[in-house]
Amino acid sequence: MEVRDMTGGTGSGEPESTDSLKTFGAVVKAFRERAGLTQEGLAPLVRFSPQTVASIEQGRRLPPPDFIERAEEALDAFGVLRAAAIHLARKPGIAAWFRQWAALEEQAISLYTYECRLIPGLLQTEAYARELFEHRIPLLTDEEAEIQVTARLDRQRLLQDRPNTAFSFIVDEHVFLRRTGGVGTTRELLDHVLECTELRNVELQILPLSRGVHAGMDGPLRLLETPTNRWYAYCEGQESGLLISDSKTISTLHMRYAKLRSQALTPEDSTSLLKQMRGAL
Repeated sequence: MEVRDMTGGTGSGEPESTDSLKTFGAVVKAFRERAGLTQEGLAPLVRFSPQTVASIEQGRRLPPPDFIERAEEALDAFGVLRAAAIHLARKPGIAAWFRQWAALEEQAISLYTYECRLIPGLLQTEAYARELFEHRIPLLTDEEAEIQVTARLDRQRLLQDRPNTAFSFIVDEHVFLRRTGGVGTTRELLDHVLECTELRNVELQILPLSRGVHAGMDGPLRLLETPTNRWYAYCEGQESGLLISDSKTISTLHMRYAKLRSQALTPEDSTSLLKQMRGAL
């Protein structure tokens, strides 16, 4: 698996079935290659024909439950295939192009996020998230907005449910200064983010306005490490996303994230700055 376009292809944000199947197939292929197996070598282990294995990897066939379980065991996938299979079905509130990354998030042992547009979803408050979804273009219905908010808040359980996962966030200072939702929402947001930084597995750094050119000029980026110590990256644009497993590209993104860490304020100084912002409201 190299770089895969995760575009949903529908205006409703629901996935085309082939997108979900192709992303699942790509994950199977990545774990198979990691295990040093050919499709012919995997076939007897999962008790399906090589043709079936090929069809699933190419996203042309829905994987039977037996295939998922046997492949999970044969490839020692640490639950990643099961999690990915769950996201073959439509999951309300999660954009089509984000579902595969969301599945990988649930297995990650390290998760790095750089954001320059908005507060990362894992750190948002309900009021902040609601403000974003209620003003989304094209406009959502009240029910659709509620589904989006619920899904966003559900993802945040990762911070508490995975205490051994290292979460690193680098966020541009101007994102906090925008006061999305007004003073009250911003005050609540700052309090919430400060609470999150008290978790021993969460590190937050602010990239200050005083920093001119920096390593994040090409936009937001995410990196994660699976229990098998495999790294993936994710970059998002307008109505689309890229799930990246190419080692050369990931190496480049790691270098950029490492540079961003050195260019951002320390976690301690970042916390002090957030408290100053809070006091100024």
